[in-house]
Amino acid sequence: MDFSGVVLAGGTAVRMDGVDKASVELDGRTLLAHAIEAFLDADDVVVVAPTRVSTDRPVTFACEDPPRGGPVAGLLAGLDALPRRPRLLGVLAVDMPRVTATTMRRLREAAPGRDGAFLHDGDGRRQLAGVIDTARLADVRPGPEEQHGMSLRRLLAPLDLAEVPTDGDEAVDVDSWDDLRDLRPPPS
Repeated sequence: MDFSGVVLAGGTAVRMDGVDKASVELDGRTLLAHAIEAFLDADDVVVVAPTRVSTDRPVTFACEDPPRGGPVAGLLAGLDALPRRPRLLGVLAVDMPRVTATTMRRLREAAPGRDGAFLHDGDGRRQLAGVIDTARLADVRPGPEEQHGMSLRRLLAPLDLAEVPTDGDEAVDVDSWDDLRDLRPPPS
């Protein structure tokens, strides 16, 4: 298949009192379990986070150096931690629990002939869920001193990326306790 995934789980969760978002539960499973499941079709999965936890699926854990360097530093640390470089690399923020393996398949189907594909919400905003051709990523890869704090928008700006509209609530992310509450079904 030549597809691997990187789950970005190293954020600071300021609006959630600094809790480790990866360990937050939704629908009886952690946000990390949801994110790993989105890479059901991936050959390998790297979780970029400052801490390691047990997972149902074997994954590799990595951390950017220094930790909490933002999505670009995390993405590149995840890529470098893979046992072999895939042709196509998926990336997903741990706080997007409605992104599924079907979502990742749609992104991969939109990528041929382009440098990759990313989800875009109803307002046209790029979400932190996408796939990137690793050869093209190597072409735009910044040096180590530039990666920390670099925005993903800036990294991806030179790339030709397909815009894949979200389906349902795929673009919902859990940035606050209210967001998490809104994703849970009402009590019966």
